[in-house]
Amino acid sequence: MKKRTGEILQILDEMYDVEWRCYLEYETPWQLLIATILSAQCTDARVNIVTKDLFVKYPSIEAFAKADLKELEQDIRSTGFYHNKAKNIIECCRTLHTEYQDELPSTLEELIGLAGVGRKTANVIRGNIFHEPSIVVDTHVKRISKRLGLTEETDPTKVEFDLMKELPKDRWILYNLQLITFGRDICTAQRPSCERCRLQNLCVEYRNRTGAAKKGKKKTQR
Repeated sequence: MKKRTGEILQILDEMYDVEWRCYLEYETPWQLLIATILSAQCTDARVNIVTKDLFVKYPSIEAFAKADLKELEQDIRSTGFYHNKAKNIIECCRTLHTEYQDELPSTLEELIGLAGVGRKTANVIRGNIFHEPSIVVDTHVKRISKRLGLTEETDPTKVEFDLMKELPKDRWILYNLQLITFGRDICTAQRPSCERCRLQNLCVEYRNRTGAAKKGKKKTQR
């Protein structure tokens, strides 16, 4: 691990909890899978509101597998992209019910073979349910990792592989959890609070931006 990467991780540990904590609320592995599918382009807070009633109405994988498409669409409408999400959830649960006897598979290949499950969702399940080291590249991880100079990529899969090389395995899951809080509180997509960021001196984007500003100021003074 590079010295600068180690310094970034140390500061994140000082700023945030070092315990694993999933922000999506669930009681069973399959509930986390459905919640994660719903979380695409939606906040965890909104998903938690929706799943509170959803998991009562559909108490099992079989119940979701037999759900009426139009009715499920309305049940999850507020999470956005509800047409595709409802279709994928029903198809995913049918596969889980008929091929996996209502159990979640543990391998990346099997998980991404399920409808509506990409690498991000699969890694959420592998990390939180099966405790397999995995990097979840959500919007916060992608944005902040690029700003910090830990990757130059924008494609989530390429970002994931860069971070796998850059970060120690035992930090893969925790890194994502810490960056969720960091991204919501300080390093936001629009107008990040750089003035109160403890990673300021380690941030490539901040250094480039302030360096360019200083050069521009010198040219103006001339």
